[in-house]
Amino acid sequence: MERAILVIGGGVAGIQASLDLADKGVIVHLVEKEPSIGGRMAQLDKTFPTNDCSICILAPKMADCYGHPNINVMTYSEVIGLEGSKGNFRVKVLKKARYVDETKCTGCGECFQKCPTKDIPNEFEMGLTTRRAIYMPFLQAVPRVATIDRNHCKYLTEGKCGVCKKVCKRDAIDYDMKDQIIELEVGAIIVATGFDVWDPKIASEYGYGRFPNVFTAMEYERMINAAGPTGGHIKRRSDGKGPKKIAFIQCVGSRNVQLNHPYCCAVCCMHSTKEAMLAKEHDEEIKATIFYKDMRSCAKGFYEYVVRAKTDYGVEYINSDGTVQEETENHDPIVSYDVAGRPERRAFDMVVLATTLVPRPGTAELAKVLGLTLDEFGFIKSKDRILAPVETNVPGIFIAGYCAGPADIPESVAQGSAAAAKAAEVLLESRVFA
Repeated sequence: MERAILVIGGGVAGIQASLDLADKGVIVHLVEKEPSIGGRMAQLDKTFPTNDCSICILAPKMADCYGHPNINVMTYSEVIGLEGSKGNFRVKVLKKARYVDETKCTGCGECFQKCPTKDIPNEFEMGLTTRRAIYMPFLQAVPRVATIDRNHCKYLTEGKCGVCKKVCKRDAIDYDMKDQIIELEVGAIIVATGFDVWDPKIASEYGYGRFPNVFTAMEYERMINAAGPTGGHIKRRSDGKGPKKIAFIQCVGSRNVQLNHPYCCAVCCMHSTKEAMLAKEHDEEIKATIFYKDMRSCAKGFYEYVVRAKTDYGVEYINSDGTVQEETENHDPIVSYDVAGRPERRAFDMVVLATTLVPRPGTAELAKVLGLTLDEFGFIKSKDRILAPVETNVPGIFIAGYCAGPADIPESVAQGSAAAAKAAEVLLESRVFA
């Protein structure tokens, strides 16, 4: 058995697990499906309950992870095969072709500016803006290397263009690059694949996709970020004006049996509270209202956070579900709700939906490859949620973060460290450190 551990997923949980292990002298192979590590935390503007800059916390960890001599970061890659057992796993990893030489690219960005294909929805910006066929997901991406989208590059699809190769002074563009199958031998595996944001278009009562001024919480998160598509300015889709009245609606798609999301997402109450506070920091005239079913703020410091939102920021909380209609003439969303059984209606400039968080696409396929069991909601099932929260049904494979079920950032980090400790035990059992 090699003195190595595989970590699948480069979000904050996977990064924490990798750093913990690497600092112990363990070789770590960190496999991330996207072109950059960072995960969902990289998309956030601030973190609750301190309202500290998210990327300011995460970026140093990303850099430490990529630069650590014991960590082999494999981005734009995914696990496709597994053999063996605890202490002696043989893993197959598909490393997709970037068509850019990672050893030559400096991330200067000149090729982005010249690429003629520029109408591709930007996934990192939640589709609020577009990107080119050659791109980096975000400014602080790690590694700072461009990626060519094979599905939209004119040279790869039509044999035409080639502009990025012509302008690249480092000669980093390689259209002949091929996908690679890499085989790894590891003693243990940690899965930290995170979550995805549920698309609320099928929940017609909220009008998302039909009413321009209805946003998801993650869209709003990118909008208030200074590095986001609007430069940190809150703008309506319909006219580009700044809103003065914003409604936040909780539990959109979650705690819903019909949609198979009966669970609480664990973070949305605090997420919306944070976003309401930040709205006030962007514009003192903004009035924020949060419609909620139950305010779940039981973790350390969270109750005080809600109190601060009410007293210092004037955030209004209304204990009611809400549905959305629209004023056709000016596209103002109208929220219908009830107070003590009395129906009420109120017009807003913008509505932000706290949509349910679900397992990442491909979680079921990865679980099948690894032989893991899923729970009824599609999350990877732990051996025991209380007594063995990071262990799975397969000895030697551990889980951390949101892929195991709802968890906030501190809990995901703690689980990453716990999974790292358990994985290190596997190596110790085989006396690798003897």
